[in-house]
This record gives sequence, structure tokens and C-alpha cells, in this order.
Amino acid sequence: MKRNLFSAFLLSGALLLGACNNNKADVGTEGMNAAAANANEAVANPVVDNPNVTNETAAPNPNAPVMSFAVAEHDFGDIKPGEVVKHTFEFTNTGKSPLLIENATASCGCTTPNWTKEPIAPGAKGTIDVQFDSHGKMGIQNKEVAIQANTQPSITKVVIKANILPDGQNGPTR
Repeated sequence: MKRNLFSAFLLSGALLLGACNNNKADVGTEGMNAAAANANEAVANPVVDNPNVTNETAAPNPNAPVMSFAVAEHDFGDIKPGEVVKHTFEFTNTGKSPLLIENATASCGCTTPNWTKEPIAPGAKGTIDVQFDSHGKMGIQNKEVAIQANTQPSITKVVIKANILPDGQNGPTR
């Protein structure tokens, strides 16, 4: 049995080595698939011109919208366990072109953002409503909401904080 197994491995190794043709001279200096690979590369990896993405050599767009928050952090203070609280962050487009929020994502499923969906003209205001559900949470909580927009940089963050009291303690009345 061992002899047959060894013979099978030896035969398969010999076939693999014999099947490899390391001499590319008879198929051109680049190999048969080089031209096809080069032709398909442009189709498979198209260059996308995104004006909001900058690198070290690109200058920032002076006409880009700018999301300016008067306050980008809100502390709810002490809240009762299971309480649902909400805060509205207000911002102004201080840029030179309309601002459009593409998405807003929270760092946790307990935090839900809702935002102005229509374009915000230069000088106009928009809002980000952030709701925090403290069910199943305890102690100090810090949650971020990342806002993706056509600004430079494309991500702006706002933060909410809360201290969820242990069961049996009462926080401030609202």
C-alpha cells in the first residue's frame, strides 16, 4: 500500500514538472497571456476621478462644501437605564457649493442617526438627529456618528456621551 502511494506521488510530481514549460522563448518574451492581461487590465481596473479624494500632491478643492458644526459633541449626562434620548446637531454649509450627505453611520446599533436628505446650499443649515437607546447598557457611554458627505475630508464625526445610572438610582428629571 505504501509502495503504491509513494509511486503515485512520484508519478504525479513528474507529470507536474514535465507539464511546466519554463522556456518562454517559443511563445514570445512576455508569454502568451501578457497581451491579454494588459488589454483586460484597463477594463478590470478603471480609474475613477473622485474630486473628494486627495493625495499628498493634489490641492484641496477651494469650492468644496464645508460642514461646520457649532457643537460637534453632546453629553446627555446621567440617564436612567433603558431610557431613549435624542439630540439634534445643527451645522452650516460654509463652503461654496451645495453640500449633500450621502450616509451617516453610528459606532453602535444602539445609536440611530437621521439627517437632512436634500442638498444644503452654501450658507444654509442642516441637521443630524442622533437617537441613543440605553437598553442593555451601563456606565459611561461614548458613541460616534460618522457623516459621509461631498466635503473634504469626506467623513465628519459627531459624538454623544451619556452616563447610564445603575438600577435604583434616579437621574435628572426631563
